Amino acid sequence: MLDINELREILPHRFPMLLVDRIEELVPGKRIVGIKNVTINEEFFLGHYPEKPIMPGVLIIEAMAQVSGVLMLKSINENDANGVPLFASIDKARFRLPVVPGDQLRIEAEIVKLRSRVAKV
Repeated sequence: MLDINELREILPHRFPMLLVDRIEELVPGKRIVGIKNVTINEEFFLGHYPEKPIMPGVLIIEAMAQVSGVLMLKSINENDANGVPLFASIDKARFRLPVVPGDQLRIEAEIVKLRSRVAKV
């Protein structure tokens, strides 16, 4: 539904911090499904860990925040969408399996509460 070029128009992030490759589903005000293709070429794999590359959990959270930011920006009034979406908090994050090169992260998010420029996703 949204490719990398459209995402670059929505999000302020750029390489190496743009952690979403495409949006597969988007229902403004409701839900979103984003994809991150994890490749060995990611800069963070140079140091985390060279012999057994694992995507850092903080970057998985960042990818989730970016997908949620797209949902939020596509759900609010166009006049309010001129800012940068900011991540405020996360509750009960758990990592059950490591994310390694070759994996594809499928990030699903839905809006729980939306008020003007603040959302709980």
